Amino acid sequence: MNYTLNQLQIFLKIVQTESITKASEELHLTQPAVSIQLKNFQNQFELPLTEVIGRKIYITEFGKEIGIAAENIINQVNAINYKTGAHKGQLTGRLKISVVSTGKYIMPFFLSSFIKKHEGVELKMDVTNKNRVLESLENNEVDFSLVSILPTKLNIEKLDLLKNKLFLVGNMNNSSKKLASTKEIINERPLIFREKGSGTRQVMEKFIERHKVSVSKKIELTSNEAVKQAILAGLGHSIMPLIGIKNELQSHQLEIIPLKGTPIKTTWSLIWMKGKKHSPVAQEFLKYMTHEKSKIILEKFDWYEQY
Repeated sequence: MNYTLNQLQIFLKIVQTESITKASEELHLTQPAVSIQLKNFQNQFELPLTEVIGRKIYITEFGKEIGIAAENIINQVNAINYKTGAHKGQLTGRLKISVVSTGKYIMPFFLSSFIKKHEGVELKMDVTNKNRVLESLENNEVDFSLVSILPTKLNIEKLDLLKNKLFLVGNMNNSSKKLASTKEIINERPLIFREKGSGTRQVMEKFIERHKVSVSKKIELTSNEAVKQAILAGLGHSIMPLIGIKNELQSHQLEIIPLKGTPIKTTWSLIWMKGKKHSPVAQEFLKYMTHEKSKIILEKFDWYEQY
């Protein structure tokens, strides 16, 4: 047998995702490249690793056993790389973080200097909605998660980073100046919501319920960027996190509409499962965050306090 580490990594990702398409996306490879490597890897075994039924790929029992072996080999290789780097005085390994979708405007600023300082650290950051973020944390798929609403059913530890402020936001060219009141804005134009499972949606719904706001028309979109583009296009208004609309506010494309009870405030927090045994990379990152967070907030988010 003459399989390569690259083939082991590709096959393991196929086992984990049960999809060549998803595997290629996560590995940043083309689907044909993944398919070719799977075929070359399969050719070295007499028993099938996968089977295709309809248009879906399934991992055989033998394939699952090879997947476990591949994972063990890759872990051993990572351990060797870590030990080699450690002897050179370098920090090496993988840092895995899941981030709620609006957290993509925050987390990179806290990661940048750390990654530049430790060139041997490989970063994997998954940006998704709150439900998936908490699932990845609970399943021990990540070291840390960034959330703006703390989970109530998980036993976690946390490091608070930055206040999350949410405002009612509209398009400057289709703005509140044409209507008599905020109540009229919400009643006359659609209110744009994020999808179910989104933290922003959860905050909006609680606010609407608490303040007995009447919403006559709704639009649902699946990302913060989609919501922002919809507002820019004049489709409606939304309650949005301030962190994601800095450029549009400063260029006067969007405006904050006064609404009683806003800004709605939560806190961006880095969380991890209580009792988790952190890797050396995760330990070092947590130490870095604890010592550097105030400096980063001062340097990168000074504009934030203006609102």
